[in-house]
Amino acid sequence: MGPLVLSADFPDYQLLDSGRGRKLERFGDVILIRPEPKAWWRPATGDEQWGRAQAAFQDNGKWKFLRKKLDPSWKVAVCGNTLEVRLTDMSKHVGLFPEQEPHWSWLQERLQGRKEPRVLNLFGYTGAASLAAARVGAKVTHVDASKPAIAWGKHNQQLSGLQDATVRWLLDDAFKFVAREIRRGNRYEAILLDPPSFGRGPKGEVWKVEEHVVDFLDHLRKLLSDEAACLILTMYNLEASSIMLHNLVQDMLPAGEVSSGELALLPKYGQHRMPLSLFCRWQPA
Repeated sequence: MGPLVLSADFPDYQLLDSGRGRKLERFGDVILIRPEPKAWWRPATGDEQWGRAQAAFQDNGKWKFLRKKLDPSWKVAVCGNTLEVRLTDMSKHVGLFPEQEPHWSWLQERLQGRKEPRVLNLFGYTGAASLAAARVGAKVTHVDASKPAIAWGKHNQQLSGLQDATVRWLLDDAFKFVAREIRRGNRYEAILLDPPSFGRGPKGEVWKVEEHVVDFLDHLRKLLSDEAACLILTMYNLEASSIMLHNLVQDMLPAGEVSSGELALLPKYGQHRMPLSLFCRWQPA
């Protein structure tokens, strides 16, 4: 099977157009312009669409509000949950990577019907995947090195009405946490990881994906239970390829079914798909 191209499909998000290093997106009822270095082509539309934007992220690292009444935070629904989108200075990111929705839906399908499956979400950001798993009854361990992201995730849990769900929100270095889990003998039915190309743990630990991901996957193999459902690896590293990830997962994990490809968004206008990240999925044969 060749590389797959998966695209998000939920009502509260739509890529409208892209080009010249930007993308025009709708989150709920709010239309944003964000920079996108992979959008090399020309936009399909002009001011008749781009002029509808309510905020745009500027080269100075700040959001410019194009409509006076726009609230800097609002809510969107995805995979049965309610998540908060926010515009914060110095970041084009809004708390949600919508292109990953195919992973969240697939994870729910893989876990559906299991009794309290254990899920480990590493580099989990604001918790969209963690809460998607919790929505179908999983016991989730969410690990991230960012204190604001952890707080945001807890807020999303409250918004989603999942106060009674079992979600552990851990501010920790992913590599060190996984090593401790192996020593403790803990196991998981599903593991997700979305490692940055470069990052630092809460105590300054340095992560470089090209130096650490091989050993990391070897450790994660030891955390998969005998009843494992899946592992999902997502990567935004421009120097990687889906074939690289496929080879790596096939080599490091137990024999099973491996699929790989790209996460890309389909536009409402024009025909240029917006490629955003690479992925590889493993599931038992």
